[in-house]
Amino acid sequence: MERRRLGRSNLTVTDLCFGTMTFGARNTEEEAFALLDRAYEAGINFYDTAEIYPVPPKAEWVHRTEEIVGRWLQTKPRASIILATKVVGPAHGWFVPPVRHGNAALDRHHIRTAVEGSLRRLQTDYIDLYQTHWPDPDGSYEEILEALTELKEEGLVRIVGSSNESAWGTMKAEAVAAANGFARYETIQNNFSILNRRFEDALAEICRREKISCLPYSPLGGGVCSGKYNDGALPEPARFTEYLKGDGERQKKMSNRFVNERSLNTVTALHELAREAGLNPVAMCLAWSRQHDFVASSIFGATTMEQLEENLGALDLTLSSDVLAKIDAITQRWPYPLG
Repeated sequence: MERRRLGRSNLTVTDLCFGTMTFGARNTEEEAFALLDRAYEAGINFYDTAEIYPVPPKAEWVHRTEEIVGRWLQTKPRASIILATKVVGPAHGWFVPPVRHGNAALDRHHIRTAVEGSLRRLQTDYIDLYQTHWPDPDGSYEEILEALTELKEEGLVRIVGSSNESAWGTMKAEAVAAANGFARYETIQNNFSILNRRFEDALAEICRREKISCLPYSPLGGGVCSGKYNDGALPEPARFTEYLKGDGERQKKMSNRFVNERSLNTVTALHELAREAGLNPVAMCLAWSRQHDFVASSIFGATTMEQLEENLGALDLTLSSDVLAKIDAITQRWPYPLG
């Protein structure tokens, strides 16, 4: 397993990161501990969570994931873990109200309130990587970065990053940090996978030139790359099955974005390629994510030990130039399959 630096910081992480957003909803604490222990034994040192988790967000679930991760953290040497979490931000109407009574703007007050809550739930004195979960483009990047800088100076966080940020927001934040001597975003955690290569349009160049590390989430397209939704299947339990059968219009829209004709055609072709190459398709797709020069660590999730073992199959897998070229050809047939 390779270790990579986060941005220009001194923090190095394994090139796979365990994302925990199902813990407390689709996974019990006992199941979560077993999965976390297996990832730790495999050598993974990087774990990602958020104050709003688990997902899908519900009032009765909010904060559970951090609480579970915090209890697990007590079973391991703290210095052996690189721990990432997030402050919600405005979220553009996605989340339910219980976080700070529905006021989730990114300003000094709410950032301070959020980090104090996360530290308490995670039972730790510091957070290695603290991220803004959603950008606040109508807010003040000066106030956001100054507040994050204060947390860094106090030793509550080691470095800061963004998530779901745009190319404009990334460069705006970089300019504000440079002009004021504030802490800079060392990382950007955005959706990036074979099924969603939009990051390569502009953000990849920014990451290369500004030395900001991409931390792809959903490197398996929300699990679609596994093939479990092919041929009209709606497996139970599965996130997009739950969304499609639920009442939320936004969740159904998200499901249709991920599970559609173009994405399923792409996955069928990827599985055919994996069979030809003698590869596990899940490991192949995760390895593809790791092999980009602007990526520091790819964030995967798992709700079962079987899924985790499939993901761990990517640890030492390097795709050949021939396989990479064939993946490019597949994605050119169905560009941007995530609608």
